[in-house]
Amino acid sequence: MPQSDPEKLKQIIELDSELHKIHDLDILLERILYEARKVVNADAGSIYIKDGDHLVIQYAQNDTIQKTLPPGQKLIYKVFKVKINPKTISGYVASTGSAVNIPDVYNIPPDAPYSFDPSYDRISGYRTVSNLTVPIRTNLGEILGVLQMINAKDTDGKVIPFTQEDEMLVLHFATNVSTALQRAQMTRAILLRMIRMAELRDPKETGPHVNRVAGYAVEIYERWAQKRNLPQREIEKTRDNLRMAAMLHDVGKVAISDVILKKPARFTDDEYEIMKSHTYMGARLFIDKQSEFDELAQLVALTHHENWDGSGYPGKIDIDTADPDQLRKAKPRGLKGEEIPLFGRIVSIADVYDALVSHRIYKEAWTEEQVLAEMRKLAGTKFDPELVEIFFEVLPNIKAIASKYPDSESN
Repeated sequence: MPQSDPEKLKQIIELDSELHKIHDLDILLERILYEARKVVNADAGSIYIKDGDHLVIQYAQNDTIQKTLPPGQKLIYKVFKVKINPKTISGYVASTGSAVNIPDVYNIPPDAPYSFDPSYDRISGYRTVSNLTVPIRTNLGEILGVLQMINAKDTDGKVIPFTQEDEMLVLHFATNVSTALQRAQMTRAILLRMIRMAELRDPKETGPHVNRVAGYAVEIYERWAQKRNLPQREIEKTRDNLRMAAMLHDVGKVAISDVILKKPARFTDDEYEIMKSHTYMGARLFIDKQSEFDELAQLVALTHHENWDGSGYPGKIDIDTADPDQLRKAKPRGLKGEEIPLFGRIVSIADVYDALVSHRIYKEAWTEEQVLAEMRKLAGTKFDPELVEIFFEVLPNIKAIASKYPDSESN
């Protein structure tokens, strides 16, 4: 039996509190789109965020196409920008702040300022009919982005127009989530500022790099968790914390001298010992734990250079007292196998993969064939073999994340 409008409104109000618990921007945007579609039974939809005078698509979902994909694989969509002007539906909504509710996008009145581009339907083989697009804006009226619902469905699965009640509900939802969205954007900005501090010391630590590593890590974790039938609520909570923690995996490099970080030649033994200290120096930033995020960030910073065969670093140490001189003499053994926390094992795979596929000042990007062969080769020595298999299962999703955060992108 379908929900009544009062029940849907109550659901939206209850969601408001839940969405405010999500801190990572990407996780929040994906969840906003999913929940908005669920409220009005929309088969598909997109969420765009304002970036200057453009709208940038952040997430797209489509239940019909999703059902045709292999289990666990997510919808792959093209990341693109739309100029904010009245010529497109999303641009019109962003430029005017008015919602648009269209029963059939192929029969838009000729005097409408906007039009529908059918090329996306031709490419995907999916037919868009009804379209409800609303602005996401602050309490002061500033446009943050646009939420677009596509193809409302009745209880029999037939595509129908969105109702005026649907329009009211999605507008209310978009208003409710704006505060959570602004907070998540602020959190992302703070994380990226921390990354920029590390980037001053190590040019490899860029915004796009850490966003890619974080995105890859979440994909690997999510598939791992699904295979173990973990509760969805637990998966969602961990995804949120893991994505932010993975962004900070190398934040300890702020404590390493430029003389070492930017040295064009091989490290001496002493220099290498200092370089390895970025793991526990980063972990120390989270020593006064206030949340599960702090716990996860400390684990990731400390253990993402441990190797499955025990040859990694820093190994079994006391992060409160460890220093390069002490560890050079003590030579602690590396953590081995499942002694290494799951999230350290995951971020290790994500970090190495991104390093191999990326161009750097000191190296060219490897070919895809070379990279994938190397990832297979390192299973059982550097990497957890099970997680390598999962990495290959989610590779299409990982490639989509890479296209979302290219190195040329300004953050």
